[in-house]
Amino acid sequence: MQTQIIGTTLPVLEVYLEPGESVISEAGELSWMSQTVAMQTSTHVGGGGGGLKGIFKRAVGGGGIFLSSYTAQPPGGMVAFATKLPGQILPIQVSDQQNYMVHRHGFLCGTPGIDISYGFQQSLGAGIFGGDGFILQKVSGNASAWIELDGELVIKTLNAGESILVHPGHVGMFTFGMGFTISTVPGIANKFFGGDGIFLALLTGPGTVWLQSLPIANLAHAIAPYISGGQPQGPSSNIGLGNLGLGNIL
Repeated sequence: MQTQIIGTTLPVLEVYLEPGESVISEAGELSWMSQTVAMQTSTHVGGGGGGLKGIFKRAVGGGGIFLSSYTAQPPGGMVAFATKLPGQILPIQVSDQQNYMVHRHGFLCGTPGIDISYGFQQSLGAGIFGGDGFILQKVSGNASAWIELDGELVIKTLNAGESILVHPGHVGMFTFGMGFTISTVPGIANKFFGGDGIFLALLTGPGTVWLQSLPIANLAHAIAPYISGGQPQGPSSNIGLGNLGLGNIL
């Protein structure tokens, strides 16, 4: 198996498979593939986390119920997965000694033996994370995996007892076993979250944290006025397409 990450702002992962080799993703993640690749979709294909318990763990962790397996037929083939937002694709190696906690939409694909399950969930009220609250997936097993992280990456390596406070949406991934809690910092009025405080995640080493600069919740909040019929605030908020003579063009 060989891989190639193509592009920068909106990268694509192409996986080149020898006959009989497979790669696994959540259903619906495929971008394109060669005709010599056979796809199978079910609740359990080729990896860990099978059965009703595995399905429940994936669903609670923000993942899909169904998995898709892509297996190359002779003479081999290629399958590709594109990112959903501007960002980066990060390859990782997962083993019994090295597991990861990843944001709920971070798992892109992996080799047989990968296990995607519930890792962490906490309600943050109305908040920008919606009714599901803040969710992390646990990526474990014995396999290679590729993780989608949004925006630019900042990597922090924390020593034992060293901590960092992070807005929860900027937590892209961290090594399993680190201390992780979410609490409210009082005294900061913030209509974005509601109430009298702002939520921050406390991560404590030893371990490594991958911070992402473009949380999907922040992006959704930024574009909401443009897709929900509301008017954006600012000097140009009263200028519509019709005023500019563009209504019949766009």
